[in-house]
Amino acid sequence: MLFGCRVKKDFPRVEAIGAVDELNAALGMLRVAAVFPMTQNEVPLFQQTLITLMGVLATPVGSEDKHAKAFGEGIAEATVAHLDDLVAELEAMGALEIKGWALPGAGGVMSGAYADFARTVCRRAERSVVTLDDTDEEVPNKQIVRYLNRLSDVLWLLARMEEKQSSDA
Repeated sequence: MLFGCRVKKDFPRVEAIGAVDELNAALGMLRVAAVFPMTQNEVPLFQQTLITLMGVLATPVGSEDKHAKAFGEGIAEATVAHLDDLVAELEAMGALEIKGWALPGAGGVMSGAYADFARTVCRRAERSVVTLDDTDEEVPNKQIVRYLNRLSDVLWLLARMEEKQSSDA
């Protein structure tokens, strides 16, 4: 129950919130294992953003104004733009310099495997939010889907940099 509403456990909004919560937990594993400085700096910010995102997703349709103080505007365009900037920065740092297919765990680096795992959970969270948006409930902030999409791109690149950082050491 949130904000006085009761729904079933398999309700699309609950599914979406649960998938984002799982993503936050997967990021927690990456956070404690990370060796690449950007991963260490950015993952806590991703986790904080996901807390806000879950709050926005949990807000019942029609009561967004009532709960705006708790979650602000939710996910802003600038938050998504930050992820785009990270993609460009990681690519410039050589995250795409891989040989062959990037097989999760093949780099032998736990933090890289955690980043790949978080990426797949992120993709599932994105699909859950899209499913929610296809219902009468819809997603109140369209930046949420964009954020999750970009975050999965960043996580793929961070996995490569975690592997690269470990192999350079």
